[in-house]
Amino acid sequence: MVRSDGKRSATRHLFRRAFRQHGPDSATTYLRVFKVGQYVDIVANSAVQKGMPFKYYHGKTGRLFNISRTSVGVEIMKPVGNRYIPKRFHLRIEHVRPSKCQQEFKALIKARDAKRREAKAAGEKVVDAKRQPKGPAPAKIVSAANVEDLQPIPYEFMV
Repeated sequence: MVRSDGKRSATRHLFRRAFRQHGPDSATTYLRVFKVGQYVDIVANSAVQKGMPFKYYHGKTGRLFNISRTSVGVEIMKPVGNRYIPKRFHLRIEHVRPSKCQQEFKALIKARDAKRREAKAAGEKVVDAKRQPKGPAPAKIVSAANVEDLQPIPYEFMV
């Protein structure tokens, strides 16, 4: 018998619910407010079969281009060969969650703007507006006062 290759083949572990998270979703899933242009993570919820994404898109991040009563339109950039193709599809809101991919970036911008405001109030110029690489570790002095030479134990053949 040949191996079946349907739309949901090889998804036994991919679409499983987390430990003690089985059953219907909480009200939070349905009360979330989505906005066009917002980043969302596509995570298939196997408790809801309608409006489910194809297995390739599970775990991918995309942007919303359309919002309706029960579903959202998501656009992702799919790598095909040597280029990226924009793919657009609609999913039920049970299968998407707001992405945290821009949290650090937005916090960085807030901190930078606050620093700029403080510098402007003080009449100074902000120099380090851009992110800087970590750079080399500081120098250390290693003392050889308590260095001990180790010798291997001689091999003895025992019968």
